[in-house]
Amino acid sequence: MTPGTHPTGTARAAFPALGTTAAVLVTEPEALPVAESVLRAEVAAVDRACSRFRPDSELTRVNVRAGSPTTVGQYFAEALGAALHAARITDGAVDPTVGRAVLALGYDRTFASVRPDDARPLPVARPAPGWQRIVFDPRTRRLHLPPRTHLDLGATAKAHAAERAARRAAERSGCGVLVSLGGDLATAGPAPRGGWRVGLVDDHTEPATAGTPCVAVSGGALATSGVRVRTWRRSGRTVHHIVDPATGACPAPTWRTVSVAAADCVDANAAATAAVVLGERAPAWLGAAALPARLTGIDGGVSCLGGWPQDVAPLAPGGAR
Repeated sequence: MTPGTHPTGTARAAFPALGTTAAVLVTEPEALPVAESVLRAEVAAVDRACSRFRPDSELTRVNVRAGSPTTVGQYFAEALGAALHAARITDGAVDPTVGRAVLALGYDRTFASVRPDDARPLPVARPAPGWQRIVFDPRTRRLHLPPRTHLDLGATAKAHAAERAARRAAERSGCGVLVSLGGDLATAGPAPRGGWRVGLVDDHTEPATAGTPCVAVSGGALATSGVRVRTWRRSGRTVHHIVDPATGACPAPTWRTVSVAAADCVDANAAATAAVVLGERAPAWLGAAALPARLTGIDGGVSCLGGWPQDVAPLAPGGAR
């Protein structure tokens, strides 16, 4: 999923961040420096608090102290709150206690450094400890993880950062803003005429082309999760970064990508990731949640639910910028 052709009068800035691409679009070009500054500050904050790959991040400190109570900072508390919210609304299909399972698959360093073909045998998969075992008081910010539990806030922290950045950039600039962090898009303020055009691609780094399906987003958020981009081979089999908390292993491949629209980016991200985990059960679950969604199967077949347009319009020639 990638922002599509720029509506007339808008401006865009983008830069590498969090192992992906951060982008911001504004409806008033003169507001772009302010909006970009807000996004860069937000990216730096979420990286300091929630990175699995920084020895000085707060997440690293929290995981080292698993089994003992600790007090966390305000930003980390908000990110953890978003992760626990995602666990609740997905009935545990998205669970922040999958950290050790993700490490066991070989995702123990930045994705650019992950061995593309790791010959080491896969360890026996074990269910995640479970988000319900986390003891956290958001008022005092006191946290107690079960022993040997590692948190992974990756996806929800990124979505939370996108939501915060869009809201703050709109407040400071006084115009409409779209923020994209990888597959997570959040909007705030008035949308451009006709909405923000978003191309639906497996890999957000791929440029949208004339035939790329596209939707117009006038508000809220849109998130895409999939199993085509962050993949590698381990002991002769293909694995990816999404883990089923119930098993500690990658879920059986059913959906190549899932895009979900929601009022909030964390909700959209949680639902899209949960759909990948739930596999064949995803359409019924998304239908019960009444969330617009587009599911692309491993075979390329597309299913649209909850009012998602069945006939998405292609991007105009030129695609994304």
